[in-house]
Amino acid sequence: MSTSESQAGGRAAVRLLQGYVWHPQDADIELEHYLPRELDLTGGDSEGAHVLWDGVNPPFAFFENGEPTASQAFYQFTVLRVYDERPSNEALHEDATLASGLLDPLLEATPQGFGWQLWEDLRDL
Repeated sequence: MSTSESQAGGRAAVRLLQGYVWHPQDADIELEHYLPRELDLTGGDSEGAHVLWDGVNPPFAFFENGEPTASQAFYQFTVLRVYDERPSNEALHEDATLASGLLDPLLEATPQGFGWQLWEDLRDL
C-alpha cells in the first residue's frame, strides 16, 4: 500500500512539520509563552494539529556561521495531526502549509536569539 492510500480500519497519525527550535541556554524562555500546543487547521470542525517539543542535545556542532551550538537549548519540534483516515499527500501538504502559516507569526514574535529550522515531513507516526 502506498502512503497516499488510506489505511483501512483505523485512524492515522501523520507528522506534518518536523525540525528544531533553540534559544540561548541562559535565556529565561518558556516555549509555552510563545507556542501553542494545538493548532486549529479546520475552523473547529474536527481535531486540530498537535504541537510537540522535547529537549534534545544539539543535532549539529556548529551553525552555518561557525558559531558552536553548545551554548543553546535545543528542542525537537513536531506538528502532527490524527486523521480518521489518512488523506492524500496533496491534502497533507495543504495542512502542513496551513500549520506553517499559523506558526510563522508566532515564531517571528519570539525573543532575539530564538531560532528554528522546520520542514514539511508527511510521514506516518
